[in-house]
Amino acid sequence: MRQGSGFLTPRQRRLAWLGFVLAAAQAPVAAKLVSDGSWLFSLVVALMVATVIIADDARRRQPANAPSND
Repeated sequence: MRQGSGFLTPRQRRLAWLGFVLAAAQAPVAAKLVSDGSWLFSLVVALMVATVIIADDARRRQPANAPSND
């Protein structure tokens, strides 16, 4: 059974993980330093990037429908 490919390239996937980690780490730091609720923006961005990573992972785990020509 062949695994399907995701919609992100390996490079895009690495950059998405980097963006997720940076945004998720920046949110609590901004919450401590800023008195308003603008730190929530970092949290929302981190959640959006995490959703894309999860969707790509789910796509990769689906079996490929087309037979291989190998």
